[in-house]
Amino acid sequence: MGDSRPTSAFYSENITPAATDRLVGALDAQAASAGVRRLREWAHHALAARPGERALDIGAGTGSETQVLAAAVGDGGAATGVEPNPGLRAAAEQRAAEARSSARFVPGDACALPVQDACIGLVWCERVFQHLTEPDRAAAEIARVLRPGGRVALLDTDWATTILHPGDPEVVAVLTGGALMAAANPTAGRRLAGQLAAVGLEIDDLGSQALIQDRRKVSWPVIRMLGETAVKRELITEKQRDELYADLTTAAEHGALHMSVTMFGVIAHRPL
Repeated sequence: MGDSRPTSAFYSENITPAATDRLVGALDAQAASAGVRRLREWAHHALAARPGERALDIGAGTGSETQVLAAAVGDGGAATGVEPNPGLRAAAEQRAAEARSSARFVPGDACALPVQDACIGLVWCERVFQHLTEPDRAAAEIARVLRPGGRVALLDTDWATTILHPGDPEVVAVLTGGALMAAANPTAGRRLAGQLAAVGLEIDDLGSQALIQDRRKVSWPVIRMLGETAVKRELITEKQRDELYADLTTAAEHGALHMSVTMFGVIAHRPL
């Protein structure tokens, strides 16, 4: 995926078996989100993979979308997932084998794709750019590998759109600011169209979905991570943290909790 911030689980030195298990679980949970499902459905429809095409899934993760592409391009085409994490790649290969999918997976970097120039009919790249310190290079790589007329679906989160309610506005701002610090490229979503246009691709469509958490459950692993980090950095006090936790707990009990972030998508093509 290219060099990512050292705090990211995708950073090369953080790739361990235990971390991989957590990533698989997180990716599966995200894939079950209604917002993710809707945005993926929109993007696949707009991308319109055709039988016989050659497809590339950059940052394939568990390989779910590589399998979707493989089914669409059929036996006459090919769908390859590029995934740098060996643990995720192994999980993707196992799941593809169990599903009897023709999807295949190779190691690689979003900023240096293991593919020749102008040979790919369509590219799928989902939630990768937020992890990159050089996303412009990855955009240039997408343009390089696409054949004339080839299409790309580029989807990513914009962590600056994070909303958490209720709670003291100043304390909430500290926690949502912490979410920004966790990603190498936290405002990835809003930059996608401009980055593809800058490398000569033509924008065909734009889409977005708010990823809304269950209003009756607090996402405690994320909230506690952000809250404890804020206390350690002396950005908030333990009392402020505990009051926020209490506010969120009460809101969840009444179905009044709101926690969301927005994910954006861009469909583009390389001019003939």
